[in-house]
Amino acid sequence: MNTAAMPVSREIADLPAPPALPFLGNAHQLNPRTIHQTMEQWSGRYGPIFRASIGSRQVVVLSDSKAISQVLRARPDTFRRPAVTADISAELGGAPGVLLAEGGDWLTQRRMVMHGFSPSMVKAYFLRLRQVGLRLAQRWSAAAQAQQEMDLSGDLKRYTVDVIAGLAFGEDVNTLQNGDDKLQDHVSVVMAGVARRSLMPFPYWRWLRLPADRRLERSVGALQAATDGFIAQASKALAADPALRAQPVNMLQAMLLAAEKPGSGVNHAVIAGNVSTMLLGGQETTASALAWLIWLLWQHPAALKQAQQEVLDKVADSWTMTPEQLDGLDYVEACALEAMRLKPPAPFLPLQALYETNVLDVRLPADTLLWCVLRHDSMDEAFLPGAQRFTPERWLGDDGAARRLSMPFGAGPRMCPGRYLALMEIKVAMATLLANFEVTQVRPLTGSAPKEVMGFTMMPAPLAITLRQRGPAAAG
Repeated sequence: MNTAAMPVSREIADLPAPPALPFLGNAHQLNPRTIHQTMEQWSGRYGPIFRASIGSRQVVVLSDSKAISQVLRARPDTFRRPAVTADISAELGGAPGVLLAEGGDWLTQRRMVMHGFSPSMVKAYFLRLRQVGLRLAQRWSAAAQAQQEMDLSGDLKRYTVDVIAGLAFGEDVNTLQNGDDKLQDHVSVVMAGVARRSLMPFPYWRWLRLPADRRLERSVGALQAATDGFIAQASKALAADPALRAQPVNMLQAMLLAAEKPGSGVNHAVIAGNVSTMLLGGQETTASALAWLIWLLWQHPAALKQAQQEVLDKVADSWTMTPEQLDGLDYVEACALEAMRLKPPAPFLPLQALYETNVLDVRLPADTLLWCVLRHDSMDEAFLPGAQRFTPERWLGDDGAARRLSMPFGAGPRMCPGRYLALMEIKVAMATLLANFEVTQVRPLTGSAPKEVMGFTMMPAPLAITLRQRGPAAAG
């Protein structure tokens, strides 16, 4: 950000703040599972920029969407992800992938990953994506015929793990059919564990390892073993088939070939880091978005009916659906974007200032932690009419207010590289659901509405779904 052109009238100490305790700061008020809601509530009470503290760490909290957009566009030159997250990942033995890489390392990895996630590459892998969708339909068909309620949250996580493993690594883990949830479970444990440690006021685990810490370490080891296995299999495939060197069939093969180029800056650690990043970043985020979308459609029958009709009109047969057909699902995409506005997988984004800079006329010294509350203005009637309502139509017209206020994939140079893949995954799952089944019930396993549960992403508390087959049962 251009600090020279930005006037400074306040220091961080001048900002309002919630009452704090000695040593703990506000940590006693911040439950990792609901921290996003607390920060949102405080934003309403203390204004668009205020301060808080987690132990000895002071945090500046920002909820002004225009200022947040400017901050995100100032990455990676002025802001980075907090060093504490990278430190915790490194402490657990993780290698830095594109999510945590900074500076020149980030530029090198970004080019490689962006190519693999480009629309043309996603379409090239589409048959594998469709295959996973068909397996989801088969799983749901068997349950529908038996009139069984299904674990919607679990099935969506299995679906997204299978997609990422297939598209990115060429591995057919097939958790949907073989019922092996170990990889999915390890991913969830690692994501939640890193998020929890990042919010602790002090690193207690260096002196006292609780059962949760031992579970985290076991899952990290299992995930590293899986990552090494994916890399070994991809290397073996490249060695066995020289044609793959000219035309790799998955992202991992492309990364291995990139590592061979002189001066590439890509080595085994970088590859392993990005394999882990894809598993961690590509599983729960999309599964969360899908779970919230299905819940919100169930709560809004007219929108559900319209989305289903669009699928029936534009996707002739989910067994033979094409990327071009899915690209035409404008209303389904609008529903997904509206669901992510109301229930974003990432409702906040913590950053760290690399240099002294100014935000909303407040001077932020180098290393200041800046907590961006992404779901505030997008839920405020003053900025968006009917902000509390599920209204997919707002994404179909010329009014760009929702697009300016809602940033589910971030903004600026470090916008999520998997945006197109995530939307394609969502459309495949929704086309599979709406073309083949009638939704007869979606319910939270506890309470009348699903609670928001923050881990590394913001998931709904577990949901169950009951379906009725529309046509002939899916072939096995």
